[in-house]
Order: sequence, then C-alpha cells, then structure tokens
Amino acid sequence: MQLLFIHSDFIEYEAKEKTRVAEEIEQRTERVEEALVVFIAVERDDERDREYVIEKAVEEIISIANRVNADRVVLYPYAHLSAELASPDISREILKALADALRVQGIEVKRAPFGWYKAFTLRCKGHPLSELSRRISAESASKRESRALEAEERAESRFFFLTEQGELISPSDFVFDTSTENLRKFYLYESERRREVDKMPPHVELMRRLEIADYEPSSDPGNMRFYPRGELIKRLIEDYVRDAVADYGAAEVETPLMYSMKHPSLKDYIERFPARQYSLMGKDGKPDLFLRFSACFGQFLMSKDMSISYRNLPLKLFELAYSFRKEKRGELVGLRRLRKFTMPDMHTLCRDMTEAVKEFKQQYELCIRVLADIGFSTSDYEVAIRFTRDFYDAHREFITELVKIVGKPVLVEMWDQRFFYFVLKFEFNFVDALGKASALSTVQIDVENAERYGIRYVDADGAEKAPVILHCSPSGAIERCMYALLEKAYMDSEKGQPPMLPLWLSPTQLRLIPVAERHNEYINMLLPALAGIRVDIDDRDETVSKKIRDAGREWIPYVGVVGDREVERETVNVTVRATGCTEELRVEDLKRKIEDDMKNKPYKRLPLPIRLSERVRFTG
Repeated sequence: MQLLFIHSDFIEYEAKEKTRVAEEIEQRTERVEEALVVFIAVERDDERDREYVIEKAVEEIISIANRVNADRVVLYPYAHLSAELASPDISREILKALADALRVQGIEVKRAPFGWYKAFTLRCKGHPLSELSRRISAESASKRESRALEAEERAESRFFFLTEQGELISPSDFVFDTSTENLRKFYLYESERRREVDKMPPHVELMRRLEIADYEPSSDPGNMRFYPRGELIKRLIEDYVRDAVADYGAAEVETPLMYSMKHPSLKDYIERFPARQYSLMGKDGKPDLFLRFSACFGQFLMSKDMSISYRNLPLKLFELAYSFRKEKRGELVGLRRLRKFTMPDMHTLCRDMTEAVKEFKQQYELCIRVLADIGFSTSDYEVAIRFTRDFYDAHREFITELVKIVGKPVLVEMWDQRFFYFVLKFEFNFVDALGKASALSTVQIDVENAERYGIRYVDADGAEKAPVILHCSPSGAIERCMYALLEKAYMDSEKGQPPMLPLWLSPTQLRLIPVAERHNEYINMLLPALAGIRVDIDDRDETVSKKIRDAGREWIPYVGVVGDREVERETVNVTVRATGCTEELRVEDLKRKIEDDMKNKPYKRLPLPIRLSERVRFTG
C-alpha cells in the first residue's frame, strides 16, 4: 500500500464521471476543512495479509494526524501512486475497512468515492510535516511468519479431558454436568479458536466506574491509562508476586526492553515462534530493533554469559517485565488482552528432565498458592495441560498427579510431534462472563532454547551440558489478574453476592461516615489508631444514606458510621460488605479485624486525599 499525506487547509472534490468499477454515491461534491488528506493506492501484495496492512495503515495515519494536530482525515483513492494495483473489489474492501478501523479509534473520517474520475482542489499548509509518504508491505510480515506457519500446519493437536483417575476421554464421550459447565465453555473457546471479542465484557464498565483504568485514545490501542486506584492495585499485586518468587528462591534481575533483530539467536527465536513485534526501523528503512514480548531474551543472554556448576542447579532468575505484543485489534478489549503489559517472568535452569519434572510440580503448586492469595480458588479457573505424545507416554503418572492436585478434570491438548520449544506446559485459564478464556499462571518445560542461546553448565564429571529450562509466570500478566478479579466480582453479583475486591487490594479498606459535622472531631481522633489501614472520610455535604450507597457502589469492604452514640461509647458502627453484618466495635478491635483479614499481604498508603470533599473525578 502506498500512502501520500497532505496536511491541508481544505480539500474540495467533485465526482465527474463513473468508471466501470465505480461505487454508488449519494453526493458528488464535498469540501472538508482542516484535514489530513491521505492519497492511497492499494497494491496487489496487500491481498496477502489485509488485516496486517490495514492495521499498519491505521497506525501510520493516527501517528501523523497526532503529529500535525489534525482532527479529521480524508481517505482519497489514488491509483497513480502505484503500477502494481490490487483488484478494484479488493481495493474498495480494504479502503472501507480502513475507514471503519479509524472510526473505531475515534477519528473523524471522510472517504472520497472509489472508481470515479474526480476534480479536486487542495491547499497544502506548507509546514515541514505537511507532505509525507509511507509504504506498507504485507511481504515482510508474510516472510517473518512463513516458517512458523508451515511448521504449525504440519503439527496436529487433539483435545481430550483427563480425570483424576488418569482416564483420557475424547470430547465426544465426556459427560458435562453443572460442576463442569465452565470446563465446557473453556473447551469450546479453545477448540473454536475464536479470539475476537464481539461484545464489551462487563469488566470494562467496572474498570471505568471504579476509576481503575481506561483506554488512552492518544496511544496505540492496548496501552492503557491507570488512575490512582488502579495503579495501587497493580503495584500491590506486583509486590506480592515479587515477594512470593523471592521466597521461592529466585534472584531478581533487570534486562533491556529492546533487542536487535539481527542477533542470530533472537532472529531464529522470532521466526520459530512469531509474535506481533513492535519494530523500530533502522536507517535503511527496515526493522532494526524490536520491543521484547517476554523477558526470555534478556535472561537467556544473561545465562549464556554465566559460569554455572551443577551445584548451582536448579537456578532461578526472575524479572517483573514490561512486555509488548502487537496483538490483533479484534482481540484487544479492556484489561483482558493488551499490547503493553506487566508479566512476572521466572526461568529455572535444571540439570536434566528428572529435575525439571520435579521443579515443574513445585511451580505448579506455587502458582496455585499465588492465585489463591490474589483472590482465585481452583474453582475460579480451568486447567489446560499441553504436551507431546512422547512426553505423555513417558510421564503419565506425573501428569495424572497434576490433575489430582486441582481435584477436577482438566483439558488436555496433545501434539503428535513437537512444534513449540516446550514438551509440557500448563495454564490456569479464567473464563469470563462472555465465555472467553484467558491464561493466568503458566509453567513450560523448554528443551530447545538452551542450545539456541548456548547456555551451558559444568557437570560433576567436568563436561559441559545444556540445561532444561522452565518458563514460569506465577500469576500471568498483572493487568489480566485485575481483569479476572473484576469479571469474577461481576459474576458474583449475578449470583446475588456483593461484588468486591479482596481486602488487601481494595483502594479504600475502611470508610468513616460522620452523621453530622460535630462528629468529625472524634473521627480525627481515631485516625492515628488506624495507621496501616487505607481509611478515608466521607465529609461531603450529603445525607448519610447517600454516603452509604456511594460506599457500596465503590465496593468499600468496611463502612463505619459515627454518630452521637458512637462518640459517647467510643466505638464505630461498622458494616462488613462481605457478610452484610453490622456490629459496634471499639477502634482497636476494628483495626485487629481488618489486619487479620489482610493476612500479611503487601500494604501501600491511600492513593487519594483522605477526605472525599478534596477529590477530583477521573472519569465522567
């Protein structure tokens, strides 16, 4: 696709005469003021990967529109930019899809009619950025992914259900009941491989209403803004996972965000297991650097340069990594799937497969504990275990043992031959209110990358050997945990339970409500005794009943009302959201009750002014 950008004071055009491929139009003339005009020629190669070309064109148009401060865009078909044009039907489809994709991003778009001879007048603004050109090619994407796609086509996988008794059952023979309804939804999601989201999931409205996060219209889709409450929740989960992994024995490291596409190990890794990279162009106009889509690269390159003895194994490295993946637009929604996310990433070097299998089980149990502390029981997610036929034949009892640990049937995916770098992996998958599944925790046994990166350890006999590597994310992406917590709360509310976040993640843990202004003095006296708890005060000029309703809409776990009786008795009248029960408590008993519920989780101070009258609204 060829694009010519003109930042104009105006463009005025008139459709004069039809060609044989002209589309029907309602008006022949139009004038658009203050517009970024994009002359476009759709080329033959664009047919190879229409989605990729449209996606890249949208990015370029939005980027240039932002740079020149243009509020509207005019798409103008202009065949004269190329001698290798796509067919008229394909060109028209791509131009319409491009206009629709821009409108989804909130861009005001006009599209000049396709297939007409047109007269036009345009006045260019004449500043340094007012005339630009770009070329988008589907060829580079096709080449990069061809090797992996060919291998994937050769690899065949089959789904089964594996019971605690070790019975492998085909989907057609498995009998679902109420206890396995979520497993059924998960299987359908996996087998149909439909990742696009066609309906807004409930957590999107919740993340906005609770002022946790929102879309950032001035950035690339899938890059979110986090408000103070969301930033607090995010950092608390990060701190908890970091502590859990440190307790497990991992050493924390930090590695670069970007890497060279020319590095032989990285180039091979990308081609073998492709992702949609954010690429940075070099002086020759070709991709030179890419933003990492995991912390694997940095930790593998670090391990290659280390002097490792068998006595050091298993060796665990950990990073709380910002990662970037150019996910498809149709899959981007809320906090569920992002292009920029935070992924706790641990890699363990093991002496051999025996040690790797032992470590795999320990990390499987670690992931269960981590998710439980974040707020998910094993009933809240479904387990997928994926492996090659050879690995299953050699480790049947071990895999059945994993099923026994979660105490319910799991979904199995089996490959007759290895396509990925791993021979075994599991994921704990959360199934949301729309029946979409998202992986949280995962562990993989990697038998390929030690050789690719030249990672070695010295065995007891002095020989150099390649370790087996485990990839582990104990929680999965932090943002995805937040999505799952909100979706879980929504589904709880549909069952008649009060929606809420775990106490240790609630931005406000205790809200104090004075019945009258004269009770503020007593509340101020209570505050020092409540140190270490996120407490705020609703001092607004509102009725007590409205303040209580608003606290409920914010999912405040503990709401304490203070009136004359409480001042006289030196107590607080406390309603506990989880149970709906109300009791009168002395402040020291209230603090002890909240601290007991915290269960030694990480703590951060209140992210907003303590008094509600001093706060701003972050969302409309």
